[in-house]
Amino acid sequence: MKTHKSLGIVLLVAAIVAAVPIGGAVQVQAQGAPQGAPQPGQMAGAQQVEGKVAALDPSGKMLTLEDGTQLMIPAGAQLPPDVKEGSIIRASFEEHAGQKVLTGVAVQKP
Repeated sequence: MKTHKSLGIVLLVAAIVAAVPIGGAVQVQAQGAPQGAPQPGQMAGAQQVEGKVAALDPSGKMLTLEDGTQLMIPAGAQLPPDVKEGSIIRASFEEHAGQKVLTGVAVQKP
């Protein structure tokens, strides 16, 4: 089952790369577009949140932002080393069974 675990890591890395703005591009909500509509460069069905990391679950399964948003970290996935308590992040996630499952994360530089 090593292939299954590797595939999960590859998918997470691809999602992270897709979530990082290239060349200073800024995503803007188009007028008249419904709230929560996918933005350019965002995966269909994915939502985004930005905030300061308040806590990282020691088991590596959950990341909590200061506003109380909890993001589940998929099994076998690892966060980039610069994601730690106090970091400002932009994360993309999908909701599954009422849980926000992390699909990508990028640390925002001050």
